[in-house]
Amino acid sequence: MDIKSLVRKNIINLKPYTSARDIYDSTEGILLDANENSFGSTFMEINGLKLNRYPDPHQKDIRKVTGDYYSIPYENIFFGVGSDEVIDLLVRVFCNPEIDNVIIPEPTYGMYKVACDINNVETREVLLNDEFQINFDSVKERIDGKTKMIFLCSPNNPTGNTMNSNDIINLCQKLNLIVVVDEAYIDFSIKDTLVNEIKNHKNLIVLRTFSKAWGLAGIRSGFCAANNEIINILFKIKAPYNINSLTRYALEKAIANYKLKDNYIKSIIKEKDRLKNQLETLLIVKKVYRSDANFLLVKFEDAKHVQDKLLEKGIIVRDRSTQPNLQNCLRISIGNEEENDILWEELRKIKGLKDLKERLKIVIKINE
Repeated sequence: MDIKSLVRKNIINLKPYTSARDIYDSTEGILLDANENSFGSTFMEINGLKLNRYPDPHQKDIRKVTGDYYSIPYENIFFGVGSDEVIDLLVRVFCNPEIDNVIIPEPTYGMYKVACDINNVETREVLLNDEFQINFDSVKERIDGKTKMIFLCSPNNPTGNTMNSNDIINLCQKLNLIVVVDEAYIDFSIKDTLVNEIKNHKNLIVLRTFSKAWGLAGIRSGFCAANNEIINILFKIKAPYNINSLTRYALEKAIANYKLKDNYIKSIIKEKDRLKNQLETLLIVKKVYRSDANFLLVKFEDAKHVQDKLLEKGIIVRDRSTQPNLQNCLRISIGNEEENDILWEELRKIKGLKDLKERLKIVIKINE
């Protein structure tokens, strides 16, 4: 596959901004080239961090640490301010505004469409099948000569299921477009990541984040793994210093402490299984979907009523009822043990139609 044939022509011809640290890639020496404050930083020092100096625009430090941990060559890694920045950059790289289009299987994460809308790129929705898996024929029907990308979330947000890897590889092999797989929740799944497949498929891009399993949502950091050609193009258009020094410091410390992340995952999965078993006993619950993520999608008799009752108690859950095939569904993130106990107690107090029917049966029997 010729990746350049999918890239916008103005991006191919773009002469990128050259920062001071591009020319002299070091924070050592007498640095009088970037108009920094040579006297120091107003922020407290952390283990010798030079916050008065611009960070390495090539992200070599965190790319190498991350690559070593995930067994990915660092040359195949690009970091963004959360995976949301990477999503936006990918749309800007490959899609000509008002000309090209992007396929988005629904229901899924809303930022794919938002990024396209911001960049004035048409989105074409394709419904996932009843198991929330890819329908290849439906996808193919929506593709034309201006289709540049397809976004897939695996495990999918908000349904929680991991996409069939064979279906994804099939898309990579048979379609002349960029296949973006968002693995924000893959740490919670028993299924394997697809990052190792980037060496086999030039059009495959895998997104990862440190916001979920790593517990670092506050530092806004994510990355993508892809072939060198795509990575080089992303570096061509990114902001010069998009990942700040404090974020990089936090990432290096977190990866060194990966065993704590592993413990978090075990605790979250244990709590998820416990909560799922509890929810399935409630009359107001119609279905609890299987989840490979750190949340549960739950279909209620009346989702709005349940959400309002929980809100009265200060418990916030996400209503997903407006998304295709998710009527009366709430997405519930897995909290800690205490939070889940409180949620459970409040849910037990909410009465629904089934409760009223059961009460009516009891009244009828007594009157008989």
